[in-house]
Amino acid sequence: MPSPLIQKPETATPAALNPVVAFLRFVMLGGGVGVLSGLVVPLLATALPWAVSNALVTAASTLLCTELHARFTFGTGRRAGWREHWQSAGSATAAYLATTGAVCVLHLTQPAPGILTEQIVYLSASALAGLGRFALLRLYVFAVRRDQPARTAGVVQFEPRCASVCGGGVTPPWDRGGLDERRVVAARLSA
Repeated sequence: MPSPLIQKPETATPAALNPVVAFLRFVMLGGGVGVLSGLVVPLLATALPWAVSNALVTAASTLLCTELHARFTFGTGRRAGWREHWQSAGSATAAYLATTGAVCVLHLTQPAPGILTEQIVYLSASALAGLGRFALLRLYVFAVRRDQPARTAGVVQFEPRCASVCGGGVTPPWDRGGLDERRVVAARLSA
């Protein structure tokens, strides 16, 4: 049984994925990058102020996550454009303010917190900010617009060979499962 998390390119449409599947992908990709970011920020904070370390890691992780979310999470099947990067940067700025504010409050209430306490506060704030980011990215940044045709990733659409012979309404038996791979390969080789 094929995984429901994998979407074939010929069926990919922007933000058309089941919201649960999109959320699972968001958690896996964004959460994975978030956990790695949580490990890098304290390492950078040994040489730089914590807020600067968080800003640098947030900028780098936002670029990476925007690409991952465009290609995989929301099923656009294409790279993120400048519009998506700028809009995602806006939501990442809010997430940066939430994580930095949470850690600053921690340092005000506990002057010398342990690394584990700092990580729990940072990752908890990141998770809460991530919920808001998911909603914003799904409903606004990577949403299907009515005036924008759905794009697919490098898929060549063909009419069935016997459209004129079969009257145009009958799909030949060899093409009932989707695109004929021989025609797709031939079209890509000739392009």
